[in-house]
Amino acid sequence: MPTVLAVETSCDESAAAVVRDRDVLASAVASQVEEHARWGGVVPEIASRRHVEALPQLVERVMAESGLNYDDLDGIAATVAPGLVGALLVGSITGRTLARLHGLPFLGVHHLEGHLCSVQLGEPLPPGPYLVLLVSGGHTELVRVEGVGSYQRLGRSHDDAAGEAFDKVARLLGLGYPGGPAIQAAAAAGDSKRFPLPKGRVSRPEGGFHPYDFSFSGLKTAVLRLVQRLAQEPQELPVADIAASFERVVAEVLVERSCRCALDEGLDTVVLVGGVAANRRLRQTMEERCAALGLQWRVAPLAYCTDNAAMIGVAAAARLACGARSGCDLGVMARLPLEQAGSLYEMQSGCKSP
Repeated sequence: MPTVLAVETSCDESAAAVVRDRDVLASAVASQVEEHARWGGVVPEIASRRHVEALPQLVERVMAESGLNYDDLDGIAATVAPGLVGALLVGSITGRTLARLHGLPFLGVHHLEGHLCSVQLGEPLPPGPYLVLLVSGGHTELVRVEGVGSYQRLGRSHDDAAGEAFDKVARLLGLGYPGGPAIQAAAAAGDSKRFPLPKGRVSRPEGGFHPYDFSFSGLKTAVLRLVQRLAQEPQELPVADIAASFERVVAEVLVERSCRCALDEGLDTVVLVGGVAANRRLRQTMEERCAALGLQWRVAPLAYCTDNAAMIGVAAAARLACGARSGCDLGVMARLPLEQAGSLYEMQSGCKSP
């Protein structure tokens, strides 16, 4: 199977990895979280500069740790969409330059396709098709996966994605950035049933609700109003209870709609990927719900939930095995629907996931 050097610079994590099929031979990540935390979120210009500084050392490190030379590689990959344009350019130019220098194919990878493939770095998947709940940064999506490059989006967020809601609620509670780990830590000591918070639904123009879509804007607003009301009372703000109640509702909404979608689609496996997939309550809720409904479930390994280059390498290896290549003049895109990930490649031939 193909051996790929991959780099990932779509946001605030600089990463490089060497992957052979689903085996990670070497992986390294340089996080910028502490620097961006000072500003309460990612500053694009700072992110791009730190990628420029970190990426050469990361590539050199993973090549040395893998024990391989460039002659041993079958291709070089980089994330090219979606993400911060300046950050994507750093990884894309690095990947294309290395590919040309060493006469190797270049593969421009869709960041969300990388997340879809991250689960393959764990225990084997049952035969497809299967449903993926992808909760990462600004994305909350339900995707039916038939095989390599065959994706159908069945549900999505219409305003704040789950990850964005975590960040905003953490800021309301004075818990800092990034919000996911901060909310989880605070919620560990809280009463998740103390505050009843709304499970937002998305209305259809013709009436009724989208059964599998998500809206977390109303939940975020409900937390804001709760904090404002409690701030008028003499006792200290019950941060742990608010965090636990918020975390519980997010987990229940994600799991309930995912399982309903899987059953309606006749799918017997639910897969959980993305940065929010690292949340303990979400994992526990998904495990319990799937067991009660007779569904199988898989989750990306904890080390590969947040942005990393190993998942980009797995996605690239699968495309390369199908005969796909990207042009060395391929640009980067801040936005690109997952369904259009195939447009990043040439010389494609259809294939199914092994």
